[in-house]
Amino acid sequence: MARNPWFDIGFNAWMLTVEAATVIGLRTMKVAAGGTLAADEMQLMSSEKIKAMLSLQTMAMSGKLGSSAPHAASRILTHYRRKVRANRRRLSKTDD
Repeated sequence: MARNPWFDIGFNAWMLTVEAATVIGLRTMKVAAGGTLAADEMQLMSSEKIKAMLSLQTMAMSGKLGSSAPHAASRILTHYRRKVRANRRRLSKTDD
């Protein structure tokens, strides 16, 4: 029996939501502290979002997302989860 790819896609979408919520919390604490680090974080956040979106559009226009909806959805989620995980790792580091 073939496995339905949308179950994995749904799980990955849920995981992206959980990971993004963690990043939002970490980023909120950093920004709430104020100062130049907060301003730098806001600038970085904005530029990262634009770069991630443009990168994804390039992938779509060049056919690198695949030819089926499940394949494209999976690649999109992988793309964004990679970016979110990198931010979580960076924001979780303590600045001792």
